Amino acid sequence: MNSGKMVFSQLMDCIPWWQFNNIVEQYQGNHKVKHFSCNEHFRAMAFAQFTYRRSLRDVEAAFKAIGKKAYHMGIRCRIAKSTLADANEQRDWRIYADFAQVLISKARALYADEPLDIEWDGNIYAIDATTIDLCLSVFPWAKFRKAKAAVKLHTKINLRGNIPEFIHISDGKLNDVNALDFIVPEPEAFYLFDRAYTDFQRLYSFTKVNASFVSLLKKNILWKRRYSHHVDKTSGVLSDQTIILTGKDTPVYYPEPLRRIHYYSEEIQKHLVFVTNNFSLPAIVVAKLYKMRWKVELFFKWIKQNLRIKTFFGCNPNAVKVQIWIAICAYLIVAIVRKEQEIVQPMSEILQVLGITQLEKKPIFELFKGDLSQNQNDQLCNQLTLFDL
Repeated sequence: MNSGKMVFSQLMDCIPWWQFNNIVEQYQGNHKVKHFSCNEHFRAMAFAQFTYRRSLRDVEAAFKAIGKKAYHMGIRCRIAKSTLADANEQRDWRIYADFAQVLISKARALYADEPLDIEWDGNIYAIDATTIDLCLSVFPWAKFRKAKAAVKLHTKINLRGNIPEFIHISDGKLNDVNALDFIVPEPEAFYLFDRAYTDFQRLYSFTKVNASFVSLLKKNILWKRRYSHHVDKTSGVLSDQTIILTGKDTPVYYPEPLRRIHYYSEEIQKHLVFVTNNFSLPAIVVAKLYKMRWKVELFFKWIKQNLRIKTFFGCNPNAVKVQIWIAICAYLIVAIVRKEQEIVQPMSEILQVLGITQLEKKPIFELFKGDLSQNQNDQLCNQLTLFDL
């Protein structure tokens, strides 16, 4: 893969550029563009993501320092603040959204055999949303509350590799549960929801295609017990019941029985009540499944900490979406390289290493040889101690 190329160039070589060019042609992204093509725009923004650039001025200064090396990164023109700002505001964000789907398909194939925490033949998805706060005076189009602006990322994560297979970007006002209208349920898959997604009319669409789900049950939902099943209370499962909904409209929206599981988590010292349409798995396994939902929270935390989506390089909706989708592409590129290069380090550590080695001419896999944590311990052992305890 490496022939004296910079680390950044090696990362870009993982990209199916012919598909990217087809998407650019579909949206006429390079129409009347003489300099700074969509290809170069993507590379410049991806470099900003990998190296933690904080602003357009920061990106401009970085490429000014790089100088002629930018040519070997696939960027032929000078990166000016105004050039990048215009591209972010004018280039169709759907180019990068569609290309993210190409990378998602590639990553999904690579992680198809990734083991899960439980035995399950199909895919397991966690669905949730996160809010990115914005300044209302700068982003008036994204009004969220009276004195606050925000955009929201509605995301479906495939827990085989933590690959984001669906992302919908909206203003902060869109209710989380409304995002289910954009998701096509996959047969034989298992979906993990938070309490905010308890809408039985929408959840019934998952049951009709033989997909399973588990969610926290809202306290105001009316139900009636049909059967009680034997449970082992030492496992934390306090009850396992077959129920029917008895509210005003819920029996019409969801006419079939459901399963209600009462579980006490010693880890967080809290009682949790789950509702699921799966009657075959043991109750304790359903509880463990719901615990896996927190991986989507970890994904949101990771991407906010390690990618540039908290500070935006443009103020209009197109610029915000361009930056978010290229950030998602950067995450997927790292995930693809991690699998192809058989790197064992976690994603956060990989991105930290790549962030300071973008211009080095060294094969990527050599950057992660050996146990880095062990090397750090060895270095610490060689240091003189100030105090003898």
